[in-house]
Amino acid sequence: MPAKKYRVKLTEAERQELKELLNKGRIAARKQTHARILLQCDESGAIPVKTDQAIAASLNISTRSIERVRQSFVEEGLESALNPKVQKHHLPKKLDCAAEAFLVATVCMGAPEGRAEWTMQLLADKLVECKIVDSISDETVRTTLKKMHLNPG
Repeated sequence: MPAKKYRVKLTEAERQELKELLNKGRIAARKQTHARILLQCDESGAIPVKTDQAIAASLNISTRSIERVRQSFVEEGLESALNPKVQKHHLPKKLDCAAEAFLVATVCMGAPEGRAEWTMQLLADKLVECKIVDSISDETVRTTLKKMHLNPG
């Protein structure tokens, strides 16, 4: 087992703050779990430190979660370890309102000649063909139509 790269050594004040936090009535589950992780990883107390595997088993989480909390505590402090930044993986929408309106109009005007109904891929191809978007997946078309409670079939 490799040596731990990030070692948690809580001050008495930090340890007390975490214990008080856990004794409060209602706090977010993630914050509560992170507080428990830090208390169980603490190497400054008289209690022997558990292995990551033992902590993970007792809290029903992954060992990678424990590593991330330890790293956040060491690099950014207690507050950051308890309240991690929300990741912003939000991509801009592929279809704006005008493109969605075009999609709905296309679905409503009936299937193309030689077809009984629209497929998601046909709709995606039509959006590209009409230069509404450069590229789009059939899944994006499907989720857009689902959001509007439309079924092209």
